[in-house]
Amino acid sequence: MKKFSLIAALLLSTQANAALNAGDIMFTSFNADEDGLSFVTFVDIAANTRIYFSDNEWTGNAFNTGESYNQWVSSSVVTAGTVVRFSDYDKNTLAASTGVLTRATVSGNSNWGLSNSGETVYAYLGTGATAPTTFLSAITNGTFAANGPLTNTGLSKGVNAIELTAKPGASSEPDYAEYNGVRSGLSSFADYKAQVANVNNWNVDTEPATVSAGIVPNTTAFTVSAVTPVPEADSVAMLLAGLGVLGLVRRRQSR
Repeated sequence: MKKFSLIAALLLSTQANAALNAGDIMFTSFNADEDGLSFVTFVDIAANTRIYFSDNEWTGNAFNTGESYNQWVSSSVVTAGTVVRFSDYDKNTLAASTGVLTRATVSGNSNWGLSNSGETVYAYLGTGATAPTTFLSAITNGTFAANGPLTNTGLSKGVNAIELTAKPGASSEPDYAEYNGVRSGLSSFADYKAQVANVNNWNVDTEPATVSAGIVPNTTAFTVSAVTPVPEADSVAMLLAGLGVLGLVRRRQSR
């Protein structure tokens, strides 16, 4: 009986422990003056998950060289809606509001700062810093076409990749930007993706560099309204499968 109960529990937990996919995290701030970033996660991130960040340009097949690779590891489960801030991105001692941010040492890369023009930062999973397997998000203060293509990343501008210069009236070289849209009231975390991806919901270059260098980004968590979620079809199927196994065991025992 215990063995079958364990099988059912594993079936039900499969989806919760699924790997991160494109758009599961998205950037919420970019500050080249402070050399800082922040991102929100729309799903629970399991403990000891490693996410890489690089401002080397992706060529469509590989990263070029000369800039930086960093890695962030979740120390514990990071719940959906959490905003994680990176500060002093260009310093030897990196800082993250949760988890641990460190250098991912790659030969030939030593330019750790964020440029105030033409900079693209990618977030991704990988077998190593230079070997991405799943791109999660990207942000640029230039254009993806000229400063870091999305070719073969599975990312799309305005969906899970943010091009700050696309905002009407924005500077062609913004060094500071932050999402200023809603963070509460929507019925699911997935509903926030379109809000964050829309550059019209961002402040872009609203302050001079001397001011933006000292701005601390908003790290207020995203929350969902208190409604009963409707189970997804695959979750229901796994639940029924687990209950079916338990029912079969009980019938056999009663005989």
